[in-house]
Amino acid sequence: MDTDTLKTLLLIARHGSLAGAARVLDTDPSALSRLLSGAEDRLGFRLFHRSTRRLSVTEAGQDYLTRIEPLVEALEAARDEAAGADRAPRGPVRLTTSTAFGQVCVLPHLPALRRACPEITLELLLDDAPRDLVAECIDLALRLAPAPRGDLISTRLMRTRYHVCAAPGYLAQHGTPDHPTGLSRHDCLRMALPEYRTRWLFRDTRGETEEVPIDGTLILSGALALREAALLGLGPALLANWLAAEALASGALVDLFPGHQVTATGFDTGVWALYPDRAHLPARTRAVLDFLRQNLGRGTGRVTKLSPP
Repeated sequence: MDTDTLKTLLLIARHGSLAGAARVLDTDPSALSRLLSGAEDRLGFRLFHRSTRRLSVTEAGQDYLTRIEPLVEALEAARDEAAGADRAPRGPVRLTTSTAFGQVCVLPHLPALRRACPEITLELLLDDAPRDLVAECIDLALRLAPAPRGDLISTRLMRTRYHVCAAPGYLAQHGTPDHPTGLSRHDCLRMALPEYRTRWLFRDTRGETEEVPIDGTLILSGALALREAALLGLGPALLANWLAAEALASGALVDLFPGHQVTATGFDTGVWALYPDRAHLPARTRAVLDFLRQNLGRGTGRVTKLSPP
């Protein structure tokens, strides 16, 4: 069987359904059903138990798929290396990141990426919900968080810093707090995430950390909406530097505590590139990763780029 068929069989196993695999491949489940039946006929045994809604891998199927997965990856690696010897990286790359970061920091670089990698087809998935990279055949994910944990390979592309920001009009009406604890008297704008909506952490120049409870009558589910609400003078908001830099530079927003480091999770936060744990990263994926490493951070305020690990 060819490698494309074998990759499809592995994808069906990860999703546990023809419909789930078909959505990733943008094809009809009936086409995958025919492919699966043909593969099982050639092998002479069943790979999956079938029910009306799901598939489960047979014992023989599990043994077979476990054995072929590293072989398929090795064949893909050999093909990519041979092809890359005499031509530019080419083929599809699926990249996912949050809606706000994608719009503010990734989209502006796409013209340059197209010029640098004209034969790469980029599928950019903007979604605030975490995606399963393996099950959905996603090549790269950009996550904004402290150091990720798990089975995925990660490399930090940017360090981030957060600021408590408010519009000048809001401050003229409600006053400017002279210390983070003064936020208790303000109607703060809150993000609809557990760690963002009840307290913010502050660290002063002496390295002393203080947890400040916050409250407010407006909770928003998106970072772009949070910034817009702050610009409208609806209250103080905790915003990442890449999101607030332009408004801070123009004076549309004011950094209330420039002498403090602020966070909702951890002070050592950043933008991380994550990809499946493979022995070989395809040339097309490596090209996109290298481009992002070189270009992210330009035009996004006080962001520190990191060298390759």
